[in-house]
Amino acid sequence: MNTDAFTRFKERIVNNCSEVIVGKEEVIRQTAVCLIASGHVLLEDLPGTGKTMLLRAFAKSIGGEFKRIQFTPDILPSDLTGVNFYDPKRGEFEFRRGPLFANVILADEINRAVPRSQSALLEVMEERQISVDGETYPMKEPYIVMATQNPIESYGTFPLPEAQLDRFFMKLSMGYMTPEQEKSVLRRGETRDIIERLGCVVTGEELAELRRAYWEVAVSEEVTDYIMSIILATRESQKLAYGVSARGSLALYKASRITAAMEGRDYVIPEDVKREAPAVLSHRIATVSRSHLDAAEYIRGLLEELPVPLE
Repeated sequence: MNTDAFTRFKERIVNNCSEVIVGKEEVIRQTAVCLIASGHVLLEDLPGTGKTMLLRAFAKSIGGEFKRIQFTPDILPSDLTGVNFYDPKRGEFEFRRGPLFANVILADEINRAVPRSQSALLEVMEERQISVDGETYPMKEPYIVMATQNPIESYGTFPLPEAQLDRFFMKLSMGYMTPEQEKSVLRRGETRDIIERLGCVVTGEELAELRRAYWEVAVSEEVTDYIMSIILATRESQKLAYGVSARGSLALYKASRITAAMEGRDYVIPEDVKREAPAVLSHRIATVSRSHLDAAEYIRGLLEELPVPLE
């Protein structure tokens, strides 16, 4: 297997997005992992950390249409999916597509929408299609949804149910820049102008080939057992209300393969699993206190406790 295509893909995406987002190469790389795995991202972070700019830059990098949806309590499912309206001139109904038909979707503050509107995302995220009045419309590839949540404000919000959280491939956080990085941003030009100058650095054909090729990355029996030991430990822990689902174990399996290929290897090592486990698993478990921060800390602690297979 030739892994050069994966390393070049990672470098082009990271370098292009880094023109806009400074010092967040790992978050950009993990977003690229989600794209190859046909997954979606839940981004929980403080306001003003660059979430929207990251998605705009990412959309430019893959040549996709970008739509930002500001979720509010009064938003309706039809505001997302689209609606059939009657055209009196033609004497027939016509479907007007909603913003979910773009390639890259930013669902901003998704937990501010009521559950009925949140659930409108379920079919499109999982099945890559939207059904309206008995008609089914497939999505255009590439397709990725990034939803954001504000971790410090809970007034007027509707927490995402477990079934919807499980449909996000990764949960990421950008955090603040270092002082030096922030100073460099202050000195440069307007961010929107930089985004406008960004070009497309990968094609749909390249992405389709990567999505096929990563299944060729070898995973030994020992590494597979290591993945399962992490999953089973979450299910058996007395500290957790529930553990990682089968969808979560498959997501970790995929992410580890893609990460290995991006590092130039055609086989997975335990470090690939450990690198991706916190982002892939932390939103798929719930501690007794229901604290997402506690859940992330639990995964990191679990990785330190479990024995790692040796070469």
